[in-house]
Amino acid sequence: MARLSLSNVTVQYPVYNSRSFSLRNHLVRVSTGGRIESEAGQVNVVTALKDVSFELKNGDAVALIGHNGAGKSTMLRTLAGVYTPISGTIEREGRVSTMLELGAGIDGELSGYENITRMGVLLGMSLKEIEAHTADIEEFCQLGEFLELPVRTYSSGMSTRLMFAVATTVKPDILLVDEIFGMGDAEFQGNAKKRMEALLQSVGIFVFATHNNKLVDRYCNRFFRLEHGTVREIERSEAVAA
Repeated sequence: MARLSLSNVTVQYPVYNSRSFSLRNHLVRVSTGGRIESEAGQVNVVTALKDVSFELKNGDAVALIGHNGAGKSTMLRTLAGVYTPISGTIEREGRVSTMLELGAGIDGELSGYENITRMGVLLGMSLKEIEAHTADIEEFCQLGEFLELPVRTYSSGMSTRLMFAVATTVKPDILLVDEIFGMGDAEFQGNAKKRMEALLQSVGIFVFATHNNKLVDRYCNRFFRLEHGTVREIERSEAVAA
């Protein structure tokens, strides 16, 4: 059974070498959606999430909604364990997989096959699991002999195909996804949607950050609005109309 529980979680990070404080204050608010809590010397502390509490259980498919910089990506990274809260607690039960940044962990100097292994290990797969899924990855990305070449020789579309194929190979209990359906050409987007839908049938908890109301309505049954580091749960009607 999958479970994610947050209790009074606060996440902060510093902004160094700040000058012209009033202007930078405004710019940081706009760009991060967080709150500037204090200034010590040349360091401003931005509170990206403040006293956030909620619980997700098996069967929850959650949409994170909010303007750019509202804290959606910070929330996903906090749920994944990438960011450590300065206060509060997070409890996780089940295997977690992320699609937060397609390309994280890829090495342009390595071949496609070598990057399959590299990314698979970073996603928590064993070498045996990676070997067992390589044929499926080959079939989905359709890169053929290019898998023998360094990834730096790939186009952006080719890299996206490879990265998405590896990321969706893992069968997690908890899946955390930043918006990715706008990547690649129309054919890839269609194939990616089918692959994601198949994957969603097997996960316990799905958390999805997006601006796409149609995807929110299609995939999710719970809806959280983020604004300036705060989180509140809203109804489907408000989420779809946002």
